[in-house]
Amino acid sequence: MIRQDFSRIDPKRRTTLDHRKKQFATPTYQNLEYKHRLNFYITPPTADITLEQFEQWAIDRLRVLAELEACSFRNKSPSETAEHMKPLLQKYLPLSATSSGSSNLQAERQKDHYSHFILRLAFASTEDLRRRFSRVETMLFRLRFQADDLRDRGAFVESLSLDWETVGSEERAMYAPQLQAAGGGFPKNIEEESYFKVDWERVPELVENRRVFLKGGMAYVPGREQLSMVVAEFTSRLEKALELTSRALPRLDEDDRLTPILNHLSQNFTTPDASYSTSATALPGADISARNVDTLSASFPLCMQNLHRSLRRDAHLKHYGRLQYTLFLKGIGLNLEECLVFWRSSFSKITDDVFNKEYRYNVRHAYGDVGGDSNRRGNGYSPFSCQKILTEKRPGPGESHGCPYRDFSVDNLTALLQQVGVTDREVLKGVKEDKEKTKFHLACNRVFDYVHKQEIKKVKDDGTWTSAQLETLVHPNDYFKRSYLLKNLGKNPVEEEMEKVKPDVEMED
Repeated sequence: MIRQDFSRIDPKRRTTLDHRKKQFATPTYQNLEYKHRLNFYITPPTADITLEQFEQWAIDRLRVLAELEACSFRNKSPSETAEHMKPLLQKYLPLSATSSGSSNLQAERQKDHYSHFILRLAFASTEDLRRRFSRVETMLFRLRFQADDLRDRGAFVESLSLDWETVGSEERAMYAPQLQAAGGGFPKNIEEESYFKVDWERVPELVENRRVFLKGGMAYVPGREQLSMVVAEFTSRLEKALELTSRALPRLDEDDRLTPILNHLSQNFTTPDASYSTSATALPGADISARNVDTLSASFPLCMQNLHRSLRRDAHLKHYGRLQYTLFLKGIGLNLEECLVFWRSSFSKITDDVFNKEYRYNVRHAYGDVGGDSNRRGNGYSPFSCQKILTEKRPGPGESHGCPYRDFSVDNLTALLQQVGVTDREVLKGVKEDKEKTKFHLACNRVFDYVHKQEIKKVKDDGTWTSAQLETLVHPNDYFKRSYLLKNLGKNPVEEEMEKVKPDVEMED
């Protein structure tokens, strides 16, 4: 029998087991040197930062991305977006050019690098969040690329070592007519332009706009379209990286320091212009009561009209529909007591006992009447913005919540629009095109402009409304308020209410 001594430690393993020596060893990872202002965010950051920096840097970047998304929702042009974002970028996420000689160069680029990866963790959990993060990060990269110093930009693109195949002079001459046609007749001399050959799937924007010649699955891209090529490469790499990040997320579940911060970031991605404000959407003097909701529904956006019509048809709505509609009604000024009256009368097929046991608490919870500190410190929940609705759970069988412009088929959407009075063929065609391009907010605003075209023309001609009051709508409650005000131009809601009760008073006398 051979006796083994298990108490002895292998000398070769001694260094790895001594945690005290390992704790004070020289760090394996060091701060990165940022040679370029632009970044493809390929290498994850590895140096130490504080928890305060971790959270604050992410919040600052989130402010920038949220405002960029708001510019997209408001359909601002690239030049308008650049002008609008300039002070915000300088305040929250400055990036000086290499030629500036700024002493803060490395610190600025480190913050940009880290904040991107922090938000990548926060937004990798679901497909909707990944798609949304990729879209706004691409917008930010495009904005910076266009504003970058020419020399810095050239050095950055060269450092990427992108596998673009250069088109030789013989091949350029062979396809000269096609290349010129794709460029709208330019260049007149094909030898004056350089061309790259890439897989067509890498430049979807150029293919969609018919700005490249396609042959054998390859796109012939002129050098002047370098921006589109680099941006497409950025997006492609980011989308793949987000997929990998999503697989690694379970490893973070046990970290009770980072997980709450990441959850908070992902749950609070709302554009400043789309956030709810009681004072901003209030209509003093208007009859916002349970008995008047049917009348008010004429000014509701399509998502809320669909919920209202479904409720009236079925005398019931499922959970997500009730939540979305309750918060909207709360936002237009319906108080808790009136909201309970509204829901009780609407659920006409059930008894008082069933309503009180199964539905009453949820309405009170939405208003903050019950629920404690977790329920927004007693104020209840805010009405859903358009982007909140678009990132929430899609409706299933028997459910009516969500955004009809996204969730309905073209035929069903057209039928619903016709039912609420939108019959113009050009408008319906435009809505269909907006839906196909996933520009749901533009479809909603197109319908609003059609329904209120006479009133909008009047306030524009009179100059009584500013351009800010007619900006793109990004919140259902703002839709209602603007619609209500336009439909009641020149009317005083308080005087109207007095006129309604005046005959009754005279009869009593």
